[in-house]
Amino acid sequence: MQEMVKVAVDAMGGDFAPAEMVKGAVDAAMLRKDIKIYLIGQQELITKELAKYSDQGTQIQVIHAPEKIETAEPPVMAIRKKKQSSIVLGMNMVKEKKADAFVSAGSSGAILVGGQVIVGRIKGVERPPLAPLIPTAQGVSLLIDCGANVDARASHLVQFAKMGSIYMENVLQVKNPRVAIVNIGAEEEKGNALVKETFPLLKNYPDINFVGSIEARDIPSGQADVIVCEAFVGNVILKLYEGVGATFLSLVKQGMMETVRSKAGALLVKPALKKTLKAFDASQYGGAPLLGLNGLVVKTHGSSKAKEVTNSIIQCVTFKEQEINEKIRANIGISPIDGE
Repeated sequence: MQEMVKVAVDAMGGDFAPAEMVKGAVDAAMLRKDIKIYLIGQQELITKELAKYSDQGTQIQVIHAPEKIETAEPPVMAIRKKKQSSIVLGMNMVKEKKADAFVSAGSSGAILVGGQVIVGRIKGVERPPLAPLIPTAQGVSLLIDCGANVDARASHLVQFAKMGSIYMENVLQVKNPRVAIVNIGAEEEKGNALVKETFPLLKNYPDINFVGSIEARDIPSGQADVIVCEAFVGNVILKLYEGVGATFLSLVKQGMMETVRSKAGALLVKPALKKTLKAFDASQYGGAPLLGLNGLVVKTHGSSKAKEVTNSIIQCVTFKEQEINEKIRANIGISPIDGE
């Protein structure tokens, strides 16, 4: 009998909850019969949304959570006080092995705090990073860290590189993934104090295929598979990426609709253009896993629609099948940079 992958979903998190979260869960259940989904949140609202779909089967179960953590709430206080919130209940399900993964589009701060305080870090992992896949001309790259550790140390970045390599090699099947550190130039002597300290550590680390520095303009061309940086830089890159992509798409559509000739041309190029633009649609790659925890926690965009929720849930199946946590646990021990 096929083993079910159990995924807890925060039905109350995000700008379009619970409607898009529920739709995403239903779509995931229809695509994969090996997933059991727990929708956590206000039962009455979730049940009302579920009623819109005729075929739910037995793969979806609602778990009532009367409380909700709002985005503006102080994360630590919210996690401590709102024990019956969808985020805390979902995290506890992962901690207690009642769920293999937790997916949420809710408060980033609460998810980061809950991940470390409730689920807990794998022994040896100093800081869990958020690691989203971003589209490039060669497929995708892993951006690590994009929002969890804004004051990272060099040893943290080395661990990010190692965990990112494990993820890309096993989830994306990228053999010997190329690792680069974000910098303002290609030369080794360039960069701020953190980059200058981290560069030689990555260069001399035996299990990392370090290819040197990468400038922001070279990221979209896919010159590295794992892009290492601290969270402030990573978040700026991610948000700029999303903003430029959305603006570009809007301008292309606007240009195609300006004249009769451009409209005619648009019909001719539409199939090829649609395929190209789809490759740069970040929502198809799911959310950002918080790597290095004792269980899987995936953070999706606050503006996530059903498609991204669906892909985030399915992403959890691959994560479990490839035993990513077990491989991180086996590979993140005493680092050679510690001199032990």
